Amino acid sequence: MKVFVLDLSLCNGCYNCQIACKDEHVGNDWPPYSLSEPDVGQFWFKVSQKDRGQVPKVRVSYLPTLCNHCDDAPCMKAATNGAIYKRPDGMVIIDPVLSVGQKQLVAACPYGAIYWNENLNIPQKCTACAEILDNASSQTDPGLTVPHCVDLCPTDCLKFGDDTDPAFQALIAQGQVLNPEYGTKPRVYYLNMPGMFIAGAIYDPVADECLEGGTVTATDLTTGETHATTTDNYGDFWFEHLVGNRSYEVSINASGYTPRKMMVFLNEDKNVGDIALLAESP
Repeated sequence: MKVFVLDLSLCNGCYNCQIACKDEHVGNDWPPYSLSEPDVGQFWFKVSQKDRGQVPKVRVSYLPTLCNHCDDAPCMKAATNGAIYKRPDGMVIIDPVLSVGQKQLVAACPYGAIYWNENLNIPQKCTACAEILDNASSQTDPGLTVPHCVDLCPTDCLKFGDDTDPAFQALIAQGQVLNPEYGTKPRVYYLNMPGMFIAGAIYDPVADECLEGGTVTATDLTTGETHATTTDNYGDFWFEHLVGNRSYEVSINASGYTPRKMMVFLNEDKNVGDIALLAESP
């Protein structure tokens, strides 16, 4: 059965996937899989941007989302008359004829991946470009064998293949799904999901110089796990991929300077600022 794998370390926020979805579906009916996606108001494939941290220590991350094509899909349970079905390849389809008037299907998806088309009176979502998978004639390239979003991803962030393929099995083993607590068994896996970060800088206030080569450690007070790094030539340090909603003890040491410690509760990505270290007395 088919799966999507998204490597977020490769996503540069180009929005090609989002545009590709519109290119394939806006103004195009693909019976029996879907009717035309509205040009505004719906994003069957959506890229969300998140600005993290505080100036000047900031990161931008991107999260592409689509229907998770769940194996235990709540929308299928909420549908009547067989309006939603799972294909043999694992992809979940809303029948555009049988789903007429079934607005309850929008609320049934905990991921918010189903939209309501007022003009057509039907719910709509990602179809994994079933018309392409079944070798129907795509408006862009009749020879495609993967969803249009995957085809137009320039960084290979998006991958689509069989969960029986050893290469995909290895990726799935490394990946994670969104909101596993929902228990829906998604068929969309994410690699390199960004954790939270703690960042800052150290300097000598008397010499008015950045301190390169300082040793900084961040200890997770929940698990005791310690992360260590060294400041760069700007005195900067970064701890990334940390677990949020935990307290960390940050210890700062530089040769010839009085050590400092601070407590950081990581409820959001944190820039702890410029930290002055005082030279030790001779």
